[in-house]
Parts: sequence; C-alpha cells; structure tokens
Amino acid sequence: MGDRTSAGTTQPVTVTAARVVSPGHTSEFERWAGQMQQLVARFPGHLGSSLLRPGPGGNEYHLVYRFTDAAALEAWERSPERAEAVAGVQALVEDERYARADGLDSFFTVPPRSGPRWRMTALTVVAVFALSAVFQLMAGPLVGDWPWPLRSLLSAVFIVVSLGYVVMPRLTRWAGRWLRPAERSHPTAR
Repeated sequence: MGDRTSAGTTQPVTVTAARVVSPGHTSEFERWAGQMQQLVARFPGHLGSSLLRPGPGGNEYHLVYRFTDAAALEAWERSPERAEAVAGVQALVEDERYARADGLDSFFTVPPRSGPRWRMTALTVVAVFALSAVFQLMAGPLVGDWPWPLRSLLSAVFIVVSLGYVVMPRLTRWAGRWLRPAERSHPTAR
C-alpha cells in the first residue's frame, strides 16, 4: 500500500466520495451526509471528515474522510454500518465516484465530472500508441541490439513517465469537453 514511508511508519489516508445529487433531494442528501459523518467518526483510526458542497447551480457533493492508515480505512469501507448507509443514499444520487491516489491512479488528471469510461480508455490508447511509436523511431536504432528485457524496461519507463507527467495531464485538459459531456451524468460502476 502507499501508506508507509521508508522508515516503516504509517501515513494518513484520505478518500473522497463524490456524489451527484438528484434534483429535489438536496435536503435529504445533506441530512444523510451529516449522519454519515457522525457514523464514521465512531470508527477507530478516523481523523476527520468534511462535506464539500457544490457551487451555485451545482449538484455534486464531496464527502472527504481521513484515517490514520490504510487498515483503518479498509475496516470502515468493509463495515456493515457503512454498507447499510451507502445503500440508503442510492435513491438520492445520479452518479458517484471514489478517489484515492494509489499506484497509476495518480498519473492522470481526473475530470471533475465523469463521462463514459470508454472515452478515457480511447484517449489513453492513443497516447500509449503515440509514445510507443516515438520510442521505436527515436530510441529503437540506439538500443536495437540490447537484450529484449532491457529494451522493454526502457520503453515502459519512457511511456509511463511521459504519460504521468507530460501527456495525460495535457490531454485530459485538452479533451475535457469530450471526456465529460456537460449536459449528461453517466453512472459509474463501482
């Protein structure tokens, strides 16, 4: 897990649950969110939570939870109390997403409102293809006689670093309107 430092001490873990509230259900949702915050506060390892409300005309709320470590977060996420509470909010929301930066998730700029997943997949495939082609054209002649595991490792490092720090942050901003159509909310599978 990404919650340990090199010295072996644990690090706090934060998770955000974004929910798009159905029109006419704002009061009910805010009541539910308050009850959810009271519930999570009783769990061992809980450090705090907050509700981030949408701006004027918006309907996307964010519940932010913070725990002492990944084990405490997992105990909360697997609890029957949480499962029952989350089941109770389903009728009030159109869409929900959870964010926690682990592994490759931190490489991408996450759109504030989700769109069809196939669009992010297609954008990523195009980016990987382009970076692979650039690597083959530029580095291929220089490392062509290297053993294939070393060539593959160099290619993987080039592609992943380029995706994470250069290509995907720019592509997701550039293709933002296409990635997340403004007028529709697309339910996201959990």
